[in-house]
Amino acid sequence: MPDYWILLLGLAIAGWMLFDGMQVRERALRAGRDYCRNIGVQFLDETVSRQRTGLARDTTGTLRLRRVYAFEFTSDGERRYTGEIVMLGSRVDGVQAQLHRILH
Repeated sequence: MPDYWILLLGLAIAGWMLFDGMQVRERALRAGRDYCRNIGVQFLDETVSRQRTGLARDTTGTLRLRRVYAFEFTSDGERRYTGEIVMLGSRVDGVQAQLHRILH
C-alpha cells in the first residue's frame, strides 16, 4: 500500500511540473512577442525553445526554478537573429536580443 501512495505522489508532482512548465512557456512566448513588437522586429516561428533549466534565487532570496528560452527574430526579412528570455519561477526575469541590423 505505501508504494502505491509514493507512485501517486510522483505522478502528481510530474503532472504539476508539466502543467507549470506549459504555463511558464506560454508566458515566455508572450514576452518574446511583446519584446519583438516593442523593438520593431518580426518574431519568427511563433515559438520559444527551452535551452537551460536550473535553480536561482529571486530578489527576495527565495529559491526558484530558472528557465532560459531562446527565440528567433528578423529585422530585415533576410537574416535570422536569436534572443533569450529568462524566466524565474513564473515571471519574466529578462529578455535580450542578439545585435541585429536596423533598417531605416
